[in-house]
Amino acid sequence: MKIKTLISLLFAASLITALPVLADEKPVTEQLVDTLTTLAGGPHAGFRANHAKGIMLEGSFTPSAQAASISKAAHLQKADSPVLVRFSDATGVPNIPDASGNAFPKGIAIRFQLADGTATDIVSISVNGFPAATPEDFLGLLNAVRDSQGSTAKPSPVEQFLGSHPAALKFVTTPKPAPVSFATQPFFGVNAFKFTNAAGQSEYGRYQIIPVAGAQYLSKEAADAAAPDYLMNEIAERVKTQGVQYKILLQIADKGDEVNNATVVWPDSRKTVELGTLTLKSVVADSKAREKTLMFNPLQLTEGIEPSQDPILLARPTAYAVSYGRRLNQ
Repeated sequence: MKIKTLISLLFAASLITALPVLADEKPVTEQLVDTLTTLAGGPHAGFRANHAKGIMLEGSFTPSAQAASISKAAHLQKADSPVLVRFSDATGVPNIPDASGNAFPKGIAIRFQLADGTATDIVSISVNGFPAATPEDFLGLLNAVRDSQGSTAKPSPVEQFLGSHPAALKFVTTPKPAPVSFATQPFFGVNAFKFTNAAGQSEYGRYQIIPVAGAQYLSKEAADAAAPDYLMNEIAERVKTQGVQYKILLQIADKGDEVNNATVVWPDSRKTVELGTLTLKSVVADSKAREKTLMFNPLQLTEGIEPSQDPILLARPTAYAVSYGRRLNQ
């Protein structure tokens, strides 16, 4: 497998993680941001360390009739909620071509703006599953990719890593075709959350964000010929003239399903519940300026939704904050 392909797929892991470190070391959150920045040829002033290239839209979320039976969360009751959405390409390269193999998986971040002035976020990617179950493994994976650049070792560091980490190998070899549009790209929440309704009943679930237009992808020939910014430009034009909608579903865990391991994909046979419809209406007028100052946080939750104990999930905001602080100060 070509190192460039491995880099493109691993780089795309949109969830940065953290773990405790020795007193004389940098925190792992900072090490991860450093490695991602190096792989992107950065630093690139004012941009995220990963998923640097993006576009922001706004619209609304309408909860389904059954959403309140799943959770007492404010945005899952009867009223619509305003939303901000950011679509993105992977890597920290701000001008990466949208159809490049390095630009996958795609990302979506959704901020639900609640009536009391607070907010709650979802952060998802276009692959169902994650390459590492622990922060240690994710750091090891990224370091192996970094150390393989220019290496003549056989097997290379990343080949050695993949040979002993089947979840990472599965992730990098999963096909990631170029979508026709962000409006035709499904997204998946790789971490589980605990949802509790007004009656006190709780269950774990993972988000699925499914385009109403259906999943549609470019042929290899069309992807090779695609303009560098085709996705960013297409969604901006589409939202002016067409409805851009997604169904937000929750895949419910069965008893015994692993809820604290992002590499474990639950079977398609698991029950799904429709939480509501996401409708995008316009591009944010000051998209570039807004996205620089906005940090989406998967642990920014509201009553009725709690995190699982997935170590990847619990660590993500800390590393996001490292990247956020750097781009504000560049």
